[in-house]
Amino acid sequence: MSDASERAAKTGPLALYVHIPFCETKCPYCDFNTYAGIESLIPSYVAALNNEIYAWSDVLGGPAIETVFFGGGTPSYLPAERIASIIEAIRGGFDVASDVEVTLESNPGDFKESKLAAYLEAGVSRLSIGVQSLDDRLLEMLGRRHSADQAVEAYTLARDAGFDNVNVDLMYGLPHQTLAQWQGTLDGVAELRPAHISMYCLTLEEGTALEHLVRSGQVPDPDPDLAADMYVMAQESMAPLGYRHYEISNWAQPDYECRHNLAYWLNLSYLGVGPGAHSYLDSFRFWNLKSPRDYVRLLQEGSTFPASEDSLSAELLGDVPVVESVEDIDTRLEMAETLMMGLRLDTGIAVADFAQRFGVTPTQAYGETIEELSSIGLLEGDNGLLRLTSRGRMLGNEVFARFFAD
Repeated sequence: MSDASERAAKTGPLALYVHIPFCETKCPYCDFNTYAGIESLIPSYVAALNNEIYAWSDVLGGPAIETVFFGGGTPSYLPAERIASIIEAIRGGFDVASDVEVTLESNPGDFKESKLAAYLEAGVSRLSIGVQSLDDRLLEMLGRRHSADQAVEAYTLARDAGFDNVNVDLMYGLPHQTLAQWQGTLDGVAELRPAHISMYCLTLEEGTALEHLVRSGQVPDPDPDLAADMYVMAQESMAPLGYRHYEISNWAQPDYECRHNLAYWLNLSYLGVGPGAHSYLDSFRFWNLKSPRDYVRLLQEGSTFPASEDSLSAELLGDVPVVESVEDIDTRLEMAETLMMGLRLDTGIAVADFAQRFGVTPTQAYGETIEELSSIGLLEGDNGLLRLTSRGRMLGNEVFARFFAD
């Protein structure tokens, strides 16, 4: 076996995240590494991104890729041929699985029949549409560029184009949002019956325009109790429709769970490319610098990364020109993160799998914490699984914090 093949075998199959930092406009609630008004950078950015993909292929030995996720930003804002170029580079640099899941985040206003056809031809197999709400007043408050009717039309266009794996993103716990508005959105999406639905409670991120509006009293502070009622309403609305509530914020029809995100929730290896993208390889978590312009400058044609003869190291990663910071994850932190992520799933933590990975069971590592959380009805153990109870899902962050404190 060649050195490259041995390195790829050690790395194992990866989930690949591709960051696209471009947006036509920046939503007031967004704190992601995204930018409006830098469209002139798109050609050189895509070239730099492809250079990073090939550079990592050389370092890692071109390991297997099982899922690809284009996030942002607004990946659908890019011309379809740019997305195709990136997918071509991924296939050229990595051992891409024949059944690879390729997800593209998208805005409803970006769809045209020709663009959707080009996505399919390029290899995109899954679309995630940022619908957020089917109430026009709330969409305006969120700074979205589409109407409720346009969101429904975009979904219909995607299905008619041949995409059967479509996710709809929704938000709840919004300022001014009522239970009736939320129920209306749930009912409208239920009529569409998408393969997958993600529902996220609004988090006021520090430094965003919406956070400033709330803190200055121009917009009411979201009500956490009302948001909890909306979450229960979502659970009750989805259950009769055959959706599996497989993760705290995600519902899927059978066999349409998001494979890419499952890699995160199972705390498996992933590689992120693009400015601000995070990676988790060989016990190291590392992330790229945020500036798209600096990213492009540092990844000129022919860029290479330091060679790795055996395994990654903090020193090697520190010499990668676009990597901003590196964190070495010790076993105790890896255990806590594995519990935190795995407990988000309806299947919870498989005790045998945890023991095989770490040499101890969850109870051996966190006995008192698990006993206390079980006694107050937040955790339960059954058939070799450790799971959140229904009440535990409502208070998941409190449960997760206990494992890190322990």
